[in-house]
Amino acid sequence: MQSFNPFEEKPIPFDKIYMDWNIMYPKAYNKNTTDPYTKTRIVLMNGTEFEAQWFSRNFSRHCPDNDLRRELACLRRSEQQQQKRISCLKPKDETILEHTISYEQLAVDLTAVLAQNEPDCNVKNALDFALLEDFDHLYRYSNLLDLEYGVCPEKLVGGYTEIMPARPTISEHRAPADSIFKCINNHTADMRTKLHVNIITAAEQQTMNYYMNVAPLYCKSDIGRRLYQEIGMIEEEHVSQYESLIDTRATWLESLLMHEYTECYLYYSCMLTECDSRIRTIWEECLIQEIAHLHKAKELLECYEHKDWQQVIPCGTFPEILRLKPNIEYVRNIIKTTTGNTQKKECIVPLHSLPRDDAFFWYQRVVNHDVESVASHRIIEKYIRHKGMDYRFEVAPNPLEVLRNRRCDNTSLARIPDATPVSTTTAGKTSDCKCSM
Repeated sequence: MQSFNPFEEKPIPFDKIYMDWNIMYPKAYNKNTTDPYTKTRIVLMNGTEFEAQWFSRNFSRHCPDNDLRRELACLRRSEQQQQKRISCLKPKDETILEHTISYEQLAVDLTAVLAQNEPDCNVKNALDFALLEDFDHLYRYSNLLDLEYGVCPEKLVGGYTEIMPARPTISEHRAPADSIFKCINNHTADMRTKLHVNIITAAEQQTMNYYMNVAPLYCKSDIGRRLYQEIGMIEEEHVSQYESLIDTRATWLESLLMHEYTECYLYYSCMLTECDSRIRTIWEECLIQEIAHLHKAKELLECYEHKDWQQVIPCGTFPEILRLKPNIEYVRNIIKTTTGNTQKKECIVPLHSLPRDDAFFWYQRVVNHDVESVASHRIIEKYIRHKGMDYRFEVAPNPLEVLRNRRCDNTSLARIPDATPVSTTTAGKTSDCKCSM
């Protein structure tokens, strides 16, 4: 594949980046025939554009220079139009819960792909850790979907992603102080690492926001509202974890340049991997707009901080593109070897290593003292009562024997030390990577 450097591309005139209403309201995809990875790319880029908004608004609120704020407003208006265009690709007849399956499939396969290509062991530990939690969320939501709508989750994921339990959602509720990792160093980090941190932070931020907003709008059942509420709290943990990886020493304008570069990289990746020709055209048009955004960010960096773009991004040529794909064997291995882990300050550690008075157990007692009121557990128990066993899509039995019982939901693994096999943490003794405190 020919290398691509967006800094070497000639940008379109900035006054040509804006769209009219017809372009901003495209024809939606067909929820029954569209490839699952097309849907997940749409979720990914919707979240990426939300992140662009969120960053730009925070920049503007901390910027005393109105000329610069006007420049940000021009960029932000275009990003808003892109977000509106992408979000409207979702069809009206796709329910909140069906759309949620795409969110969680993206979380699983995006995280797995990034982890397998991540050179920084601290970042890889963070990715592998949250991977199992999003994987378990997919299982919980799938049981809710089949029970309340009779829709087959396996069909929605296209058989690309397994649906079965991993680290139980009930075990994912940790003390808030234990959700921070050591940040990367932009001056020494591999470009893949910088891209991965930006990409996963935006994706998880979008998931958290989606659940925050749709929880009270889910009208099918009370248990569904409660499930969104509970998993939304785990997404809050994930955002805290991933955003803590970002180098806080970067200036606002350095960060703006990196945001625009990340968007160019993602649209380029989507364009080259998209199987739907109509939507591929949208990715191509968005890439052209983002190249203009990138060059504007480069100009602002030069004007206000007197820095060349190479001081932030030494080589503008993209690394290998992002390809969403099945990751079944990789996920299975992570389940087998790390499900019994938890987080302690900046490290991923075996649950057994925590003292009995650790904050993890205190917080569990606060939020989960009544296990039968925990929505992620209740939905599986309810499904089992109605169907005789839980809903799964597996290519083989679960890698962990303790998770193979389909007639009883496991609420002890990774939460109660005596019920957590040591074998589930063999790769998690801060992993094979060294953990920096």
